[in-house]
Amino acid sequence: MEHWDDFLAPYKQAIEELKLKLKGMRTQFEREQIHSPIEFVTGRVKPIVSILDKAVQKNIALDNLGAEMQDIAGIRMMCQFVDDIRRVVELLRARNDFEIVEERDYISHKKASGYRSYHMVIRYPVQTIHGEKKILVEIQIRTLAMNFWATIEHSLNYKYKGDFPEDIQIRLKRAAEAAFLLDEEMSQIRLEIQEAQRIFSRKKETFGKSERK
Repeated sequence: MEHWDDFLAPYKQAIEELKLKLKGMRTQFEREQIHSPIEFVTGRVKPIVSILDKAVQKNIALDNLGAEMQDIAGIRMMCQFVDDIRRVVELLRARNDFEIVEERDYISHKKASGYRSYHMVIRYPVQTIHGEKKILVEIQIRTLAMNFWATIEHSLNYKYKGDFPEDIQIRLKRAAEAAFLLDEEMSQIRLEIQEAQRIFSRKKETFGKSERK
């Protein structure tokens, strides 16, 4: 791979386009004063060193990176509630600007580590001066609690290179269950939470208008 910039350019373009589109979905909910299942959206292109590390781990030839590595481009969509994840999945399935290649439900079927998230792999068409190029993008949809756990686990994974001490494994699993319990408890009072958020939003809007006068 002598020309990494050329190789990664369409992935970077896809991330920027998808972030704009998916954030636009949230804006539409807000304009209609409907609870948005999308809290916020982030995206990144995997660093070259991480691409190379994964290629070695998965035995992927560099010439096959585009076809075999699904997460060179990654989008992360955050939700307040577990039910919001299901709503976001439905919204993504209804779109016609990309093709869904694969779905992996790590919420109903958590990983052994305790990891929970919903993954979609899509094939997204990027328009270039040389024509259309379809690339793979991984979309991860999770709650804020799931994301907090996953971020910590990811950092520890770098430290221990996947070989966690037994006590760390036990504590991580406990933390994963605690995070999921938090999500379940919040789901039980979601109507009250959403009503409180609407009241706060109206007060903030009213205060903003009075300040501008």
